[in-house]
Amino acid sequence: MSVRLTTARLLSLIALTGVFVLPGTAGAEAPADRITLDVVSINGSGCPPGTADVTPLADNTGFRVTYRDFLARAGGSAGATEFRKNCQLNVLVHIPQGFTFAVAYADYHGRARLESGASGLQRTNYYFQGSPDNNFVDHTFAGPLSGTWSTTDATPVTELVYAPCGEARNLNVNTELRVDEGTANANKTSAMSMRVSDGNVDTIVHFSWKQC
Repeated sequence: MSVRLTTARLLSLIALTGVFVLPGTAGAEAPADRITLDVVSINGSGCPPGTADVTPLADNTGFRVTYRDFLARAGGSAGATEFRKNCQLNVLVHIPQGFTFAVAYADYHGRARLESGASGLQRTNYYFQGSPDNNFVDHTFAGPLSGTWSTTDATPVTELVYAPCGEARNLNVNTELRVDEGTANANKTSAMSMRVSDGNVDTIVHFSWKQC
């Protein structure tokens, strides 16, 4: 079973003849010169050291994150602190002179096994170092549910937050998974992960470019 749930304050997906139009994709063409990333830090209970990788996309449109141990559980054999897991990425994006960028949208994929009465939450917020803009996006899931899930965070063009031109600002992406066993049988474990299977991409963050 595959589910796609998108309940978010900043979400502005428009269904048009069965195709999702992502408003955040408007903007300048990606620069021809390759971007590079410095991963300043990867911290959190959902990404212990050595369990997450960040790599730029070859076409300069963003970067991908692969997680290997991002799993939240509740009920049954789950420990008392396993119901919430998070991972904060702090990356410095080196971009060609004359350009700046914003996070236009991000795709997330994972697996869920939620018993009847249980619920899950995926929350992400994005912000540049020193910026007052620190918005978050929530996606909620309700049991019974078993299978893969996919969500998309998309920011309307009018609400895109670009890094200041000519300044190096670290980008922070903080993602959280939370599981509530609710009225589920206490002997059964509900879980959500930010991982589909070996070799699958779990998260892709897409940029909108602007010339300075």
